[in-house]
Amino acid sequence: MVSQTPLRTLILGADGFIGSHLVEKILEATDWQVVAFDVRDVNLGRLGSPRLTFKKGDIFTEDEWLEEHVAACDVVLPLAGVARPAYYLSNPIRTFELDFEQNLKVVRMCAAHGKRVIFPSTSEVYGLSNDEILDEDTSRLVVGPIGKMRWIYSCGKQMMDRIITAYGQERGLRYTIFRPFNWIGPRLDSWEDARNRTARSVTQIASDAVERGEVTLVAGGEQRRSFTWIGDGVDALMTLLSDAGERSGGQIFNVGNPDNNASIREFAETVVDVMKTMPKFAAAAERVRFVSIPAEEYYRNGYDDMKNRVPSIEKMKRLGWAPKVGLRDAVRMTLEAV
Repeated sequence: MVSQTPLRTLILGADGFIGSHLVEKILEATDWQVVAFDVRDVNLGRLGSPRLTFKKGDIFTEDEWLEEHVAACDVVLPLAGVARPAYYLSNPIRTFELDFEQNLKVVRMCAAHGKRVIFPSTSEVYGLSNDEILDEDTSRLVVGPIGKMRWIYSCGKQMMDRIITAYGQERGLRYTIFRPFNWIGPRLDSWEDARNRTARSVTQIASDAVERGEVTLVAGGEQRRSFTWIGDGVDALMTLLSDAGERSGGQIFNVGNPDNNASIREFAETVVDVMKTMPKFAAAAERVRFVSIPAEEYYRNGYDDMKNRVPSIEKMKRLGWAPKVGLRDAVRMTLEAV
């Protein structure tokens, strides 16, 4: 257990992929109080702890509750947001309203009440940058044409990064921004999401292998990503939360695993290879074939993509964090939880 002054932590979007794992880790490893907020309780509803308070509600309508609990907490993590390409392509306005407008509302509350905020940016903000290694402080943020709705998510997050930084400089907001690079693990998406072709990475690949007998590779799966085990990502967040001296204050941090950089095809092949070693998936995995499909056909109009994303993690390393889990182990642990 972490030995330090107990924190009262407010986590919005707490029932989601990152939030639910983070809540579990805080309750397991610290004596902190957690106030969790989400529109659902699929993942956290099973947890019972006197240090966990859960509020089921809608961030669009619960301003009074949010203001009260921002004022009462020590640190706020606004994790509510849209992070699926299939969703923000088909619902760009709702994506902007949630990811930008509602999160800006919360950040303003933090500034008004003098609270520290740890905000989730995204590796998507780097967009079409040509940098071989993406640096938080020097890499240019390059996005595509206005008509490519794929970039509304990236632009909304980038604007949040800029506004948070401005609040820090002009109004003394205490903040840290982190940028996840393709975190994977249990609860990333559901198999129902995968049936609707709206899931991401490992969930979509595994579901397609079992239920369709083929894995679709958008644009041949040549795009490269740096996949990161959720447990490593949560450990990074714990490092930021535990940063009592706030060496992370006013900083942006990439949180990813450059050693797990792989093409989507290579990643899909790894998923299927791991499935072949697991009795519940082996038969289906042996029959899988890979099918390439143009991005425009899979996502319809408005999609655009970047070729590669490799993070510099030197800043996080200086705080004492480094990823530990390799790609194959991350895939295996994800599938074991299905």
